[in-house]
Amino acid sequence: MKALLVQPKSADSLRIEDIREPDPGDGDLLVSAVALGVCGTDRELVAGLYGSPPPGHKRLVIGHESLGVVDEVSGNSSLAPGDLVVPFVRLPDPVPCDCCAAEEWDRCRNDGFTEHGIKSVDGFARERYRVESSRVMTIDRSLGIAGVLVEPASVVANAWSKIDAVTVGMCWTPRRALITGAGPVGLLAAMMGRQRGLDVHVFDRATDGIKPTLVRDLGAEYHTGDFGALPSDFDVVIECTAAPPIVMNAARKTAPDGVVCLLGVAGKRPPENVDAASLNDAVVLGNRIILGSVNANRSHYEGGRNALMRADRRWLDRLITRRVPFADATKAFAAEQGGVKTVIIFARAAGIVD
Repeated sequence: MKALLVQPKSADSLRIEDIREPDPGDGDLLVSAVALGVCGTDRELVAGLYGSPPPGHKRLVIGHESLGVVDEVSGNSSLAPGDLVVPFVRLPDPVPCDCCAAEEWDRCRNDGFTEHGIKSVDGFARERYRVESSRVMTIDRSLGIAGVLVEPASVVANAWSKIDAVTVGMCWTPRRALITGAGPVGLLAAMMGRQRGLDVHVFDRATDGIKPTLVRDLGAEYHTGDFGALPSDFDVVIECTAAPPIVMNAARKTAPDGVVCLLGVAGKRPPENVDAASLNDAVVLGNRIILGSVNANRSHYEGGRNALMRADRRWLDRLITRRVPFADATKAFAAEQGGVKTVIIFARAAGIVD
């Protein structure tokens, strides 16, 4: 079968290659890939910035945002052929740490986890793969192609759950939220904020195109231009750009006692001059909270899936601005000017998703 592989930490090594069929020992489900989302992490892997292959291998099958259909089931699984599934990205530490033992592998404390398509385990950019039935989330067919958004939605659901953890029981309730970045994660964060009834504002550098329209169609307010000109009274800021000037000033956009959740990964960028003293005082004297969030556990996949089910399906479909056939998959990793989400479509998608 065909798969999409890179040699980690080697730029421009992306190739479609023939690999062996999945080993039955990899899981009780045989899944055919239907669609695969492309994100910034994938592009950084292709650029050779990080990643690690499975032990004993030089190359890594990439891809972690998968939507698949079950072809075969062995054992006593409750799943059946024809079920649509989204596999979990992270595998818990086999030791395990306290968090992995509690099924909260997103919070692994000793870095012993692995991640499909990123860290030491092959990903889902292949025609077929095997996975344990305990490591997938079932998806209603009514979501169609938007089911491929469950994985990024799970990351956002995790962020909101952490924000809840530090605000529930406070003497105030979040009312206003600022989302920085109108990529897929930022737009899903805005969508979930609106589902919570918040007054949502989105900041992005795009001045026209589909992003402002998508934000306004949520009933949120879109901002561009000078970040410093934005109000400084938001209860919650979810930072999705990882752009250092935005990151360093996100806390200054919150009201006292506000919360900043960082979701972007900056990667290798030039160092910035930071007024650490001023930032320290803004956080300390304002009782502000800054936290980071990454990946997701089962509860967050459920939360992401449920948020997508509540959303307008037509709005979700508009997030997917480019569909690339698997035969041309290497072309999917070039940035799409003005677009939002690129998705690779496999032959198995015919008759399953529209």
